[in-house]
Amino acid sequence: MKEVNITRKISQGMYVLTTIDGGCIVDAVSQISGGDNPLIAVSVMKKNYTNELLKINSKFAISILGEDVNAEIIKTFGFNSMRNINKFEKIDTFKVEEVNIIKDSIGYMVCEIIDSIENDTHTLFIGRIIEADMFNEKEPMTYLYYQKHKDELLKVTTEKGKTSWVCTVCGYVYYGEEIPEDFKCPLCGVGRELFKKK
Repeated sequence: MKEVNITRKISQGMYVLTTIDGGCIVDAVSQISGGDNPLIAVSVMKKNYTNELLKINSKFAISILGEDVNAEIIKTFGFNSMRNINKFEKIDTFKVEEVNIIKDSIGYMVCEIIDSIENDTHTLFIGRIIEADMFNEKEPMTYLYYQKHKDELLKVTTEKGKTSWVCTVCGYVYYGEEIPEDFKCPLCGVGRELFKKK
């Protein structure tokens, strides 16, 4: 394959996907039908805990993030697991149809899951919108915008006098002169080749 990164040119947004007891950042969301209760498809990595929760729950919500979103929302939902922390503890939310909605968003869609399709790395969950609202007309954050502004959104501070390596994907900081060969970022799972010495 000549250039697999062409997929980064597909226009995608930045969303918080929530279900009962969990949630994560997703970028692959599509409206796949029209009508009064359109169908929404969302792709979720199989290794993500939210994927497991969606398989036992009947609903999910998509909160649409704006360009001015509080970066803590992206950090909390994008680089942590509900296995380790309660992501809803420090983020303002409210419930619709028993599912948490992010207050600092453009709006939301709550969907009832009607189907799912498995592939080798992701599950495509298909849901019918049963409730939705829009809070404002702000610009939605695209994945391209996130990539261009990631450094300012995920500002990282390191301890002075210590050799630090910063994950260029999520901002996790590893302290030490060298990173072990088999090191994987504990937050996002990437290898040492995506760490930059600071």
